[in-house]
Amino acid sequence: MNFLEIQFSLRGRTLPADHGYSLYSAIKQICQSQGVEITPEILLSSIPGIGNKQGTIYLNRYSRFRLRCPAEQAQTWYRLLQNQVLDLRGNLIRLIQPRLTLIQASPILTSRLVVIKLEQWDEHTAPQYFLESCQKGLERLEIKGQPFIESSPDGNLARRSLQIRGKHVMGFGVTVEGLSADDSIKLQCVGLGGRGHFGCGWFYAKKEESENVA
Repeated sequence: MNFLEIQFSLRGRTLPADHGYSLYSAIKQICQSQGVEITPEILLSSIPGIGNKQGTIYLNRYSRFRLRCPAEQAQTWYRLLQNQVLDLRGNLIRLIQPRLTLIQASPILTSRLVVIKLEQWDEHTAPQYFLESCQKGLERLEIKGQPFIESSPDGNLARRSLQIRGKHVMGFGVTVEGLSADDSIKLQCVGLGGRGHFGCGWFYAKKEESENVA
């Protein structure tokens, strides 16, 4: 797929741990002022850092904001966002030193949060239905891979949520294994599940976790 990734270094100190929606809102505001549309195929990453387990993350030298887009849109986003200051619920960050890069294939990819709408969320049945929905989603994308729900540091399933306008959207951390090079790149380009503008369904190589702690 003809997609590129733009990575921005950051100038700032802290962010809310749950910042996907406020990040999208800040970028949307910039886009509206410049007449640029955030089209459905655009994927935005959440920003990793060191969490304090009290709702705040501290940015470090590995913290980046990343955006994936069709190659023909890359120059627009590169110019639009560089040196922009974003206000994420009172936390200010500046996007600096943008870098354009190809998306690299990896047989194992991880997403911190995948959200898939279930008819009802029950902690006992949700994991099964969630995994079945992930598998169906991969099949619709014609991607061959095995999805797994990740474990959290305390040994439980990595159940996570995203707050949007006061409502919590539930999901899980997901790893997909057994990917071919083409399918790996496709999954990183299109994501899995919903809320791709809010950092959900963003997949990256498993090895990146040694550098970034969300």
